[in-house]
Amino acid sequence: MAWYPHATKMELQPESDSQAAIRPTQFILHSIAAPWTARRVYEFWRDSTNLESHFGLGYRGDLAQFIGTETRADANAGANRRADGTGAVSIETASNLEHTDPWTDEQLEELIRLGVWLHQAHGVPLRICRSHDDPGYGYHGMFSQWSVGGTACPGAARIRQFKTLVFPQIVARATNMPTPEPPPPTPVEEPEENDAMPQLLNEANSTDVAIGSQWTGLAFADAVLHTGPRRHTTLVHLLFEDDVPDGTVIEGRFYLTDTAGKNPSAYLTTQHYRGGGCQFMATSEVPTGRHLRFEVRALTPDGSPVKLLHRVASGLYWAAE
Repeated sequence: MAWYPHATKMELQPESDSQAAIRPTQFILHSIAAPWTARRVYEFWRDSTNLESHFGLGYRGDLAQFIGTETRADANAGANRRADGTGAVSIETASNLEHTDPWTDEQLEELIRLGVWLHQAHGVPLRICRSHDDPGYGYHGMFSQWSVGGTACPGAARIRQFKTLVFPQIVARATNMPTPEPPPPTPVEEPEENDAMPQLLNEANSTDVAIGSQWTGLAFADAVLHTGPRRHTTLVHLLFEDDVPDGTVIEGRFYLTDTAGKNPSAYLTTQHYRGGGCQFMATSEVPTGRHLRFEVRALTPDGSPVKLLHRVASGLYWAAE
């Protein structure tokens, strides 16, 4: 595993040692929708969820690394680790609760320096990703395969900064070109760290369920994960029996219904090609009068069901106006 020398090492265990190796080919930038320091991001990954990013960056440029860049982290859905062993390096950056503010000057400098190092240390090519699996640099909302259900992360202001400032300066510094003239700075009003803090979803259910080829809605504490209006980042972890037939595909998806559980509107389906543990993530907004739910199915070569042993739903959520 590789550790960036200019970040404070805050190693997450057991993830740092237990998760699969990757060959890093992408750098994906996120906003965490919370005005947290890098240490507070680390504490959330450590104490509240089994989701994590490789790096966390506070408003004042405090940068921490939680997992080596040659180990999988779980912030990028389909880009975490692909079948060929490649994967993305991820960074969560402090933002306001709506992820509408621009990166601060201190954040911009650290993002650029880290981007240069990833090119030098891992050969990440100096281009913006052209597709979800194309090596290069990108931001979380760029491709649907990098999230479950779609996301606007890191926000319009930061997407503009990525295109006009962050990526051009990574290229300039990595190739010793003259530094491009940056656009005029946008005033930033830094929120208080304890202002409108998010709440935590953490629900589990260990009742065994036989999952077959038909979509099966799952209950955690109950069948409803979130009730609108609410913004959320939710991770569902499912534990299936290990002894499933070769070629089994586990499919999961988040979906919205009305308050009676009718009129479903399905999100993007995510696939896993094995038994054991499977993870699914969604970052989006639940509108007023709608519920967020989760369903799963198992497609086995002979049509037989597989056993779901345990499920957990966790993540942050905020009240939305």
